[in-house]
Amino acid sequence: MRHVLKFVAFLVVLLLGAGSVQAKQFRYAYRVDPASLDPHALAETFTLSWLVKIYEPLIGRGKNLELVPALVLKWEQPDPKTWRMHLRPNVTFHDGSPFTADDVIFSIGRVKADGSDMAYTVATVTEVKKINDLTVDFVMDKPNPIIPQQTTSTCIMSKAWAEKNGATAPASVKKKIENFATNNTNGTGAFKIASRQVGVKTVLVPHAGWWGPKEHNLTEVVFTPIQADATRVAALLSGELDMIYPIPQQDVARITATGKHTVLTGFELRTIFLNMDQARDELHESNVKGKNPFKDKRVRQAVYHAIDIAAIRDKIMGGTSHIAGIMVAPGINGYDAKLDTRLPFDADASKKLLADARSAQGFEVGMDCPNDRYVNDEKICQAVVGMLARVGITVKLLAQTRTKYFEKILARNMSMSLLGWQPLSYDAHSTLQDTMNTPAEKIGTYNVGAFSNKKIDELTVAIENEVDAVKRQALISQALQIHKDEFGHIPLHQAGLAWGVRQGVSVSLRNDDSLELKWVKVD
Repeated sequence: MRHVLKFVAFLVVLLLGAGSVQAKQFRYAYRVDPASLDPHALAETFTLSWLVKIYEPLIGRGKNLELVPALVLKWEQPDPKTWRMHLRPNVTFHDGSPFTADDVIFSIGRVKADGSDMAYTVATVTEVKKINDLTVDFVMDKPNPIIPQQTTSTCIMSKAWAEKNGATAPASVKKKIENFATNNTNGTGAFKIASRQVGVKTVLVPHAGWWGPKEHNLTEVVFTPIQADATRVAALLSGELDMIYPIPQQDVARITATGKHTVLTGFELRTIFLNMDQARDELHESNVKGKNPFKDKRVRQAVYHAIDIAAIRDKIMGGTSHIAGIMVAPGINGYDAKLDTRLPFDADASKKLLADARSAQGFEVGMDCPNDRYVNDEKICQAVVGMLARVGITVKLLAQTRTKYFEKILARNMSMSLLGWQPLSYDAHSTLQDTMNTPAEKIGTYNVGAFSNKKIDELTVAIENEVDAVKRQALISQALQIHKDEFGHIPLHQAGLAWGVRQGVSVSLRNDDSLELKWVKVD
């Protein structure tokens, strides 16, 4: 009998050992943590791309950013003002409850509610009508051919779970409003949270009941936010992490030279640009007073000419950025290469424009900048400060963590700021509507400088409703040209992408800088 027990014990150890061999843990780091776990709290690309591992939209994106079915099997237009969504059957949330049309109706209503930062994605939807438990209609006042593209980051929540936990209203990062959904989740996605220490570590595990095909081989995912570039790189090289992003350009050669790592590269779809307050008559910063110079187009153009964007590319971005002449990046639908050119860096022209605008003696202005959101964000801002100083503009820079930064600029409590925009729809309409349209109800949210041009507003509406592709492109190009001529904002560049991955790990690099865990494999 003793021998039998020993043999059984041996089998148990063997089986446990085999299980541990099969366990596939994936450890990765990005420079920040998600700003909130509420998928409607902040329209920030990283936060949303992180959350779609847990929550899902109706329509998703594939490995090449093409539209793919997610929580809907197919979508169609029974008439020009209606999009019919045929929902995927037998989908469950992480708590085991079924996904139905009621969850879609609830979620779209929540997205459109006060406090949501995602309302612009469904701004044209006037009603979500239930046809049956697995069919809903998105009803609009006017035709909108790009609803499928606009809603690819609009995540669906459980109505019952939100009601049970007091989270029917969206949390809001910019209004500092939190609820149960800020730190808890219940999605339909391929992964769910097993444990979380905010700002320290989050452990995710596969959702056993996920509806999709299993393309990954992961049993556990450990995500760690590491802000310092050097620390992030050291953790990859030491073997503590399987992947990190972004990779500083100065470290690419060193990482590649190990022979144990690969650096994947590309271009972001996000355009980095400068905002200038064009609404107030007086500068708004508490530490800078006086007449607002940015209301004069000549001053905005002077700022443009004062910036040596080639120097920023070569000295700060390691030669990897794409210099931007417009607010829409290559790869975004509606991009016009003919417009994507810049006026020259010309300090003398800048000084003359300031003199013509009666600002020859220069002026002081405050500038807001994140120090942990975009590639080299604070370094870019510091460079701009130095360049503007050479033409007589004294800039008082305030660089701070992205949470405080977004709270400040989204309240339009700024005179000048650095911002990045990647349209969630990957369509130029989003850039126009959200960063250039005159701020109004649910639109122009990220037009923090309140640039306003009536013709661009009219063109944006026409672009959203135009179904003819050629006519639509002509409208987009017209709007971008007007904005360019007005120096409504100052586009800078699209940053280069660089992901560092150890040998034996397979990931899919997309130009939206989004890591999809459902496609990761670990040897």
